[in-house]
Amino acid sequence: MGPIRVFPSLHHVAALPSICTRSRHSLCRPAVKLCYSSLCTLQQTRSGSTETAFSHHISDLTDREKRLLTRLYDGLIGGQRAALAESITLVETQHPRKKEMAQVLLQRVLAFRQEQEKRNGGNPVAFRVGLSGPPGAGKSSFIEVIGKMLTGRGHKVSVLAVDPSSCTTGGSLMGDKTRMTELSRDMSAYIRPSPTSGTLGGVTRTTNEAIVLCEGAGYDIVLVETVGVGQSEFAVADMVDMFVLLIPPAGGDELQGIKRGIIEMADLVVVTKSDGELVVPARRIQAEYTSALKLLRKKSKVWKPKVVRISSQTGQGVPELWDTVLHFRDAMLSSGELRVRRQTQQKVWLWNLIQENALRHFQQHPAVRARLPELERRVTRGDISPGLAADLLLKVFSTAQ
Repeated sequence: MGPIRVFPSLHHVAALPSICTRSRHSLCRPAVKLCYSSLCTLQQTRSGSTETAFSHHISDLTDREKRLLTRLYDGLIGGQRAALAESITLVETQHPRKKEMAQVLLQRVLAFRQEQEKRNGGNPVAFRVGLSGPPGAGKSSFIEVIGKMLTGRGHKVSVLAVDPSSCTTGGSLMGDKTRMTELSRDMSAYIRPSPTSGTLGGVTRTTNEAIVLCEGAGYDIVLVETVGVGQSEFAVADMVDMFVLLIPPAGGDELQGIKRGIIEMADLVVVTKSDGELVVPARRIQAEYTSALKLLRKKSKVWKPKVVRISSQTGQGVPELWDTVLHFRDAMLSSGELRVRRQTQQKVWLWNLIQENALRHFQQHPAVRARLPELERRVTRGDISPGLAADLLLKVFSTAQ
């Protein structure tokens, strides 16, 4: 029995027109066709269970869906901003069918990126930087200044600004894109504000997948800005190559204002607004954090976190800061730690998605939904403890499988 009879949906996927044309993209060679048929061949080399799961996940694509995915992919790797925006919207959707289509698109982009990395000597083609800090630290101003500097040097910069969501409309509250007026008009930059949609910390699976899409579109610098100081930092640190913490001078109780765990994650601490009357407080904060970092456990064998001062208003210290970032990247690449860090991050996000989907499956299970209202009432009345109610629901879930 041939593979097409065993996996009919893969046959439909393989029937899509090849996106690989020799004239349009130099990376597309006859030996490496980045198309749906390559995915079919790749899946056939894996275990039967993986093939079955992949086949079931993508199911059969209609002609309209095939044309849509081909158009998005062609536009994406061609550097079209509109195609990138539409692709990110596709991965952000909660519609089950569109989520399947998004995974098919991501597989194609991943295959394209892997081929690029092979041609780059096995090194990543893009560098990911996570930016965070308390409100008022000047994150948006800093991103605009460094973004304009990088585009002026020939880089393509994408900014994924994770924004708190309105409880009323679900839209973004802060409007980071409107505050980066110069960078938003730069054709070598792409800014994507993403509402948190109620997610704790604001960094969801779509943020991680949006990074993949931005890299596929040719953006070699990806900046991820998170919400405030808290849970989001731990999430974004698991998807970037370098985590940068921005802190303002004269912020009150300086060292206690930022949690120790967040400082431990930082590869670079940036004291912002170091100009005018704030130069002296900025120097004091720089000295305090430099001393504090010496007491913390190192997370890298080749890099010691540094503390620098910059001014987004005057631009002072920004070129030197980027030189420090490049020094970090070179040290991590030469030691192999960057590759290990990315591999570890992939495992972390695998289990994050498993937990997310397992919880959703548990909540939507008919037996759990039937027992949940009664147990919630008993918990609120104090008849049983939340722990016992959880154990009962899990028992119902496991016995009903």
